[in-house]
Amino acid sequence: MKGADRLNTVQEYYFSKKLREVRQLISEGRPIINMGIGSPDLAPPLDAVAELKSVLFEPSAHQYQSYQGLPELREAMTSFYRERFGVQLDSKTEILPLIGSKEGIMHISMAFLNVGDAVLIPNPGYPTYTAVTKLVGAEAMLYDLLEENHWLPNLAELEKKDLSKVKLMWISYPNMPTGATITATAMKALVAFAKKHEILLVNDNPYSFVLNQNPTSILQVAGSKEVALELNSLSKTFNMAGWRVGMVMGNAEHVEAVLKVKSNMDSGMFFGIQKGAIAALKSGKKWFDTLDETYANRRNVLFQLIDKLGCTYDSNSAGMFVWAKLPKGALPAEEFINEVLYGKNVFIAPGTIFGSNGEGYIRFSLCVKKEKIEEALHRF
Repeated sequence: MKGADRLNTVQEYYFSKKLREVRQLISEGRPIINMGIGSPDLAPPLDAVAELKSVLFEPSAHQYQSYQGLPELREAMTSFYRERFGVQLDSKTEILPLIGSKEGIMHISMAFLNVGDAVLIPNPGYPTYTAVTKLVGAEAMLYDLLEENHWLPNLAELEKKDLSKVKLMWISYPNMPTGATITATAMKALVAFAKKHEILLVNDNPYSFVLNQNPTSILQVAGSKEVALELNSLSKTFNMAGWRVGMVMGNAEHVEAVLKVKSNMDSGMFFGIQKGAIAALKSGKKWFDTLDETYANRRNVLFQLIDKLGCTYDSNSAGMFVWAKLPKGALPAEEFINEVLYGKNVFIAPGTIFGSNGEGYIRFSLCVKKEKIEEALHRF
């Protein structure tokens, strides 16, 4: 049976392929240190785990759940946004829990894009934006993010393009993969740009609470709900990546459109996970301080490793990665990381998997114990 034509527009996700290679090397006895992916290795909040366990024997725990999530989960999510970002949301109509925010990328694309519509996608950026755009039959229109512009969109350059077919624009701040943050002024300019060109602006925002003293949300901009949606998740903030808990926020009309898609694709989130997520969202300042302390300690050692490789980096970047520029004369990024993988048994992500503007850069994950980073440092 021949596969659908849409499969010809995408390839298997880089990490899906590369991690098979890494696992094979491990099975052969190589002591690989994986510094490539952002899969949190720390434990979730104890209260979240305890709450999950406590409800397993409730009669309704294993039944189908609401497509919109428990009312108390939506309340916890809106309270979190109010307390952490100063953003007011209606828990009944302006927020929708998701089974991970990654599914939200597909749901949003299916809800708003027709075949032939164009989508503005950052280069470098999360590869899923491009893959999903192609899967739904839309056109990926890459826009440059450059170090000299602090990894922010150059709106003056975008204005020179034919934007007549553009329906949606993806942004991600704090940025993945570079760790760049965004100012209130830049967010206002993006919202104004979206309004001018009638573009749905979507901010993918899972990294705001990792090594970031100034969490930002596109919904902080006055009037942004007219043209903006925001995705967030508990994966990085609360070390709950495998739980698959995310959310999309915006005005009622936009959220309702996403719900129309979502309700035809899943049957609700497991009850126990929702209850655990509620407990996690109520975590206090100590949780965030402890998380940052752990990642900061790891990052300090990682900086030593990156210095030893002769790379440069922004020591004030946010998130759980360090984006580093290779020294002049170095091998291309993918050749460089293979040399390190096979020569030092350390796996690092090449910047090119995030787009052509990632050439000359590599990305390190902080989801590795400090002792392992020290071991990697000694290998060099």
